[in-house]
Amino acid sequence: MNAVCGGAARTLRVPGRHGYAAEFSPYLPGRLACAAAQHYGIAGCGTLLILDPNESGLRLFRSFDWSDGLFDVTWSENNEHVLVTCSGDGSLQLWDTARAAGPLQVYKEHTQEVYSVDWSQTRGEQLVVSGSWDRTVKLWDPTVGKSLCTFRGHENVIYSTIWSPHIPGCFASASGDQTLRIWDVKAAGVRIVIPAHQAEILSCDWCKYNENLLVTGAVDCSLRGWDLRNVRQPVFELLGHTYAVRRVKFSPFHASVLASCSYDFTVRFWNFSKPDPLLETVEHHTEFTCGLDFSLQSPTQVADCSWDETIKIYDPACLTIPA
Repeated sequence: MNAVCGGAARTLRVPGRHGYAAEFSPYLPGRLACAAAQHYGIAGCGTLLILDPNESGLRLFRSFDWSDGLFDVTWSENNEHVLVTCSGDGSLQLWDTARAAGPLQVYKEHTQEVYSVDWSQTRGEQLVVSGSWDRTVKLWDPTVGKSLCTFRGHENVIYSTIWSPHIPGCFASASGDQTLRIWDVKAAGVRIVIPAHQAEILSCDWCKYNENLLVTGAVDCSLRGWDLRNVRQPVFELLGHTYAVRRVKFSPFHASVLASCSYDFTVRFWNFSKPDPLLETVEHHTEFTCGLDFSLQSPTQVADCSWDETIKIYDPACLTIPA
């Protein structure tokens, strides 16, 4: 593994590991977790990488191997050392970065690949939600060894499950069945079903400033914004990617700014409130770009990871200039 501080981007190359997800720590400035897989996630093992920035670029703080590809990662919201990953063998893993050993706990209930995992952000809850190719979403309390609830309804694989940052017990899911669904843990069922695209939806995210606004990214190359008060048509559509949109993220600092990464190898930054919404296209990867996150501490910092075996932290020009 070699770190390169080339141009504005801090880069860590991880030979033989293809990046699927990158998530900044909510506690430690600059600390980044990356979920990766061997052989593009088709076969082989997976690795959870914990990175810290240093003078020369990025430093590998710790890595953990798992027997199958790791597809997503989420940080605990109540312990700076704890993370959860999910993998191709249908399991979730709970890790402690303060310990060099293997997972603290493994949760194995899904019957196919788990593609998404997210830790709740609302106070008073410490819950994890997972989405799987077995078409189910499962709810977990990390202190309990088995799932609390299973949500059924999607008619194809689930690619994305994200907690609302505003509404306790509410999460969204995006699926190959072309729908975005909003669920309520208390009702143990689906609240809203939105036929959001005429294509598989690979990602969704909640706006941090508007509890009714979500974005979806799909195989049709588009991003669409949805207002839960009126879901008959999108409130915005963002076009420009030339292959499937793999991940979408709203900025934690700017109410109308979001980012997307794609199988077209690019990361794009958007301001959906502007007549010309595309702010910037970043072309620093040479393979599918799958992982993307905004820093929670720095208004200008972004991380991404790709199947080209690199993880990057950088400050896109559009975020360093006032929007």
